[in-house]
Formats: sequence, structure tokens, C-alpha cells
Amino acid sequence: MKATQYQGNQTFSVIEKEIEAPKNDEVRIKVAYVGVCGTDVHIYHGMMDKRVQIPVTIGHEMSGVIDAIGSDVTNFSIGEKVVVRPLDDRKAKPSDKGFNHVCEELKFIGIDSPGAMQQYWNVPAFTLHKLKVTTDLKLAALIEPLSVAAHDVRLSELKKGETAVVLGGGPIGLLVAMVAKEVGAQVIISEVNPKRIQKAKDLGFDAVSPIDIDLVQYVSDKTEGRKADVVFEVAGVQPALDMMCEIAGIRGRIVMVAIHGEKKPVDLFKFFWKELKLIGARVYEKEDYEKAIDLITTNELPFTDMITDVQPLSNIQQVFENIDNNPDGLKVLMDCQL
Repeated sequence: MKATQYQGNQTFSVIEKEIEAPKNDEVRIKVAYVGVCGTDVHIYHGMMDKRVQIPVTIGHEMSGVIDAIGSDVTNFSIGEKVVVRPLDDRKAKPSDKGFNHVCEELKFIGIDSPGAMQQYWNVPAFTLHKLKVTTDLKLAALIEPLSVAAHDVRLSELKKGETAVVLGGGPIGLLVAMVAKEVGAQVIISEVNPKRIQKAKDLGFDAVSPIDIDLVQYVSDKTEGRKADVVFEVAGVQPALDMMCEIAGIRGRIVMVAIHGEKKPVDLFKFFWKELKLIGARVYEKEDYEKAIDLITTNELPFTDMITDVQPLSNIQQVFENIDNNPDGLKVLMDCQL
């Protein structure tokens, strides 16, 4: 079978390897599609070389079909469509308080252990979520990032009729906006990239650039002065951190979606003055995956438009080079059987 390997130095290779039988507690998946995410791009750029075991097969945004089942695995059948929730929480401890998705010794499958960018993939059975027979496997490759968005919106306690502002109109920002819209909120997207602004508008969102307009005034005008009930900080840059405190209304909730690897200044006076709440959000829990699966299965949101390219697995090097050359794109999928 074909398998890809990150070799370091912005280089991927495609190798031939034997198809392995699953261990007793594993299933083997015939991988259909894998999405390329921002973390994968960070790995490609060498930013995680101290964490990954080079050479390594990466990838975690996937869909596929069960191909073989370990002897101790029950409740799954060969031929079932599935996705993997790539969190290995088997070393959870009482001090993690039951929040295994953020446990101290959490291992992320596809980063800390081999991932899905290969034709067949063996994974622990407890990570699987079943899909319906009718589920589109291309769209199912969006379930993992959509679960991130579902988690973010759930933790925000966003309600129908409230206003949500999403700072950042990349793939995760757009998925957060979709889930927020599905809740029944008024959604405003703030983004500086003109092509992404246009894409958000094409998807039916109110999208504006904080460079071209006074975003605080714009949100205030849209809400009769109440400003945002919830702000999702997805951009990961200092101007977004400055803006989130300004556009949040009294007792607004701010959800920190972006990863900030370094300490950043935040206007804590605004938190005092308006009684704001700051919410950290990391990955997802089982219920978020099930929510994402339901959304993909019903397919009433413009998920298809999120997929900007599909490439064969054998083109993996070109895929990552193209993403560098075209940062305006949204979600690139790899067909793992080609």
C-alpha cells in the first residue's frame, strides 16, 4: 500500500509498505479522504520537529471504511463508514477531573503517533464514530474540524437571537460561523484577506474588513448598541486580541479558539468594566463529534463549498507547496486511494 512520510526539511515522500493486521483492540480503516489542516502545515514547515517522530505519517481530518477488525473489537462491522476522533486519552488520571479530551498526558493521533495520510490505517477502536450509509465521505473529512467549531460554540453557550462575531475567516472561522448560524445567531465575520471576505459573503455571511471599516461601530450599529454577545477569536494575532475586548458587549463571552504560543497583552480593564468572560476551548468531546456528524449528514449548510481542491495521495509534496503558494484557499482534501 501507499503511505506518505514527512521527512523533515519541508519534504514528504510516498513509500510502499505492507498492509498490517489490526491489533486485538484496533480496526483497520481503508482511508477515503484526508483534509490538510493548519497543524499539518506547521509540521511541514518544521515547527513541530521536536514533537513528531521523523519520518512520520501525519493527518487526522479523515473519513473511511472499516476494512478489518481486531479480535477484541465489538459493535463494529467490516464495510461501515467511520471517522476517527484522534485523541488517545488512555493515560488520563483522576487529576484530569474527567475532562479526558484535555488530559495532561493526551496524545494526538496523527501527530504523536502515525496518522491517516496512507491507504490503510490501524487505530484503536475506541476512537471511531460511525457514519450513516448515505454520508458523503468527502464531506465526512470535514467532521474533525467541524467538531472543533461545534465545541467552541457549545462552550460559548450561544443562543438563538444573540450576535456572534468571528474574528478570522479561515477554515475554522467559517465553520464556527456555520455552527453559530445553525444555532440561530446573527453572525458577523471579521477578516482582512479580500478573497476570504468574498468567500464568506458567497457562503451567505455578513463579512467585513476591520481595515476598511470601524468594526466596533459596525457591530454596534448591527446590534442597536448592544455589541457582540459572543466573540470567537480565531485569527491568533494581536489586533484580534485588542479588538475582541472592544466589540464584546456587557457580560459578553469571548472564546479563545486560536492558539497563542507566546504570552500576549490583553486589556483586562475591559473584562472588569463590562464583566466579560474569557473561555478557553481546545479540540472536542464525543458530543461535539456527534453534533458535527449530524450536521454533515443532514448537509443543510454550505459544506461542499469549503472544499477547494482534491488531490491524490501521491501528490502530497505538491499539495503542501500549493498551500504555501495559495494561502487564500480553504480545505484541501487528499484522495488516499489514488
